[in-house]
Amino acid sequence: MFAPLKHLLNYLPRRAAMSSLCAGLLMLAALGPAAAHEVRPAVGDVTVSGDTVRLDLRLTLEALVSGIDLNGLDDTNNSPLSGYYDQLRARSPEALEEAFRAAWPRIRAGIRIEVAGQGATPEIGGLRIPEVGDTDLPRDSVLTLTAPLPPGDAPVTIGWAPAFGPLVLRQMGEGDALYTGYLNGGQMSDPLPRQGVAKLGALQEFGRYIVLGFEHIVPKGLDHILFVLGLFFFSLKLRPLLLQVTAFTLAHTVTLALATLQIVSVPPEIVEPLIAASIVFVAVENIIGTGMSLRRLAVVFIFGLLHGLGFASVLGEIGLNPARLLSSLIGFNIGVELGQLAVIGVAFFAVEFWFGDRSWYRARIAVPASCVIAAIGLYWFAERTFL
Repeated sequence: MFAPLKHLLNYLPRRAAMSSLCAGLLMLAALGPAAAHEVRPAVGDVTVSGDTVRLDLRLTLEALVSGIDLNGLDDTNNSPLSGYYDQLRARSPEALEEAFRAAWPRIRAGIRIEVAGQGATPEIGGLRIPEVGDTDLPRDSVLTLTAPLPPGDAPVTIGWAPAFGPLVLRQMGEGDALYTGYLNGGQMSDPLPRQGVAKLGALQEFGRYIVLGFEHIVPKGLDHILFVLGLFFFSLKLRPLLLQVTAFTLAHTVTLALATLQIVSVPPEIVEPLIAASIVFVAVENIIGTGMSLRRLAVVFIFGLLHGLGFASVLGEIGLNPARLLSSLIGFNIGVELGQLAVIGVAFFAVEFWFGDRSWYRARIAVPASCVIAAIGLYWFAERTFL
């Protein structure tokens, strides 16, 4: 059914088509500076005993205090409350704690700890807020909550309001089958027993890591998306694209495994600027038009090693089940690859399918798109290095 539409486009004015493309590129460019305000999941370590549940949350406290609705939000700059959120970033730990305690009744109402359908009321057991640092970057506070449990042995389920954003919930205790859940949109955890640990099925856990890997690319991994688009705009031919994606995949698979197993460790302060530099490099090569070579593949492979370290930081926050380490890594990597294929598929049907056979495709689409990608990558490199 695409053929008639593609034929119709031959009669559309080139100026109209190019205006639409430029508008899309400008929208993409506008996303660049927003990376520092990206919404990240909170991480909660939960310990359940016979009469008490304890939840240690590592989170951006300013988001809860400001009242920003994080449900489906990728960046706090897109919220009408972003100004208040940025003000809270600049407050001292004492001032932020005061604002948090004032907002605590509202926040507590959104935290759900349930036993047999009945709620348990959480109380503040402790709060650690770091000193003010770079206000362009989020700071992670640690909030400890405790709640008494009613008599009996009924299991506990935990979650919170959709507006609080995604929550990675990790069960603490002894054993290899500890529960780890990625809760989004107000989801509740699996039942957590008061004695022993909750056992998540191997297939269910494998599927969850696939979803996590995909979401790390789409919609959360804008830097990885731009790198893949840089590979896409390199050539119209399928073989160069496949060679580059294969080299990239092999490389980030290696470092993802090594970093997750703690064999290799590189600070994010080094990795993140280099990832931005990799985006600039591949985009500039697209503009120069050097053609496919072993050097290009080697460079893509090296940059893939860096991106693998970036992927590993996500797994480091979530944690891996030691008993299912290999399957979790494979599942996450499958999700990453599916995300990359989704980006390439959308780019193909949005651009190349319609304009790939035009003589002006490279001059009017591939090169301008690569310029925008390079500009965003350069901004990120400067931001992550100097700002």
